[in-house]
Amino acid sequence: MNKQTTQYTKQLVDTIVEGMKELKAHNIVCVDLRDIPNSVTDYFVICHGESNTQVDSIAKSVEKETSQQLNEKPFHKEGSDNSLWILLDYVNVMVHVFYKETRDHYDIEGLWADAKLINIED
Repeated sequence: MNKQTTQYTKQLVDTIVEGMKELKAHNIVCVDLRDIPNSVTDYFVICHGESNTQVDSIAKSVEKETSQQLNEKPFHKEGSDNSLWILLDYVNVMVHVFYKETRDHYDIEGLWADAKLINIED
C-alpha cells in the first residue's frame, strides 16, 4: 500500500471514530489487520450501542461524517433491518456497529486476537 493510500485510510478511520463518538458509541476498538496474511481489509472499527435505535443512529452518524468530511460512502452496507449488527464496508475499512449482546456473542476482537488492537477512549 502506498503512502497516500495509507494516509487516506488513517483519515477514514479517524472520521469513522468521530462519527461513532458523536452518538456516544461504547468501547470503540480499531483492529489493525495490515500485518495479518490474507485479511479481508486493513482495519475493522468496532463499537456497540445499548439499543437497536442507538446502533442504527451510530451507523447513520458514521455515514454522515464520512460523507461530509471525505465525500465517501460505504461500498456495501447490511444489517439495518434489525440493527443488531450493522456492517459498513468502506473497502479498506470495515465498520461493525453492534448491539451489546450481539457483540459479546460474536467476539470479533477475540477472533482477530493476533491483530493489533487500539482501544479508543469513549
